[in-house]
Amino acid sequence: MNRIAQLQRRTSESSIDLSINLDGTGRSEISTTVPFFDHLLTAFAKHSLVDLVVKASGDTHIDVHHTVEDTAIVLGQAIKQALGDKSKIARYGDSTVPLDDALARAVVDVSGRPYLVHTGEPAGFEFHLIGGHFTGSMIRHVFEAISYNAGITVHVTVLDGRDPHHIAEAEFKAFARAFRKAVELDARVEGIPSTKGAL
Repeated sequence: MNRIAQLQRRTSESSIDLSINLDGTGRSEISTTVPFFDHLLTAFAKHSLVDLVVKASGDTHIDVHHTVEDTAIVLGQAIKQALGDKSKIARYGDSTVPLDDALARAVVDVSGRPYLVHTGEPAGFEFHLIGGHFTGSMIRHVFEAISYNAGITVHVTVLDGRDPHHIAEAEFKAFARAFRKAVELDARVEGIPSTKGAL
């Protein structure tokens, strides 16, 4: 079973080439022209143990929003394609991850139903510039784009934190670890892990 996908997306605002292997070792080659987003995607690959290659560019002279969100859309689509019929997966995963002052929890259900619950970021986080260009509000946009395009339910909760960089990174690492558990193949699972017989 090869759980891989390779996708492209071209719009007037961005150009995305992305490939993913759900059964990788955490290797990544990330270049989005948005350095902090590169950092977050690298952390996602490392801690989810997916192999991820991303080459993206866009109208970052206007804002990083289009390039970041479009990359997350393609990542979600690639996850959905790589999962196939979702047979033999664990389906659920959860993880709580600290990063110095920050503490984040993520729970993932590969449900076929896109839904995001994202809470706990401190007041003003959405306005903070991380790395001088990446606003905190983009974190929610990324999780929305991934969950809606992958067809997964995602809960991300910030439990504590002061430094915006640490908060954002803890969120991504918690999501990565929960995602890793959810998409992991389980030898004891027969077929689709749902009483409906489909996800």
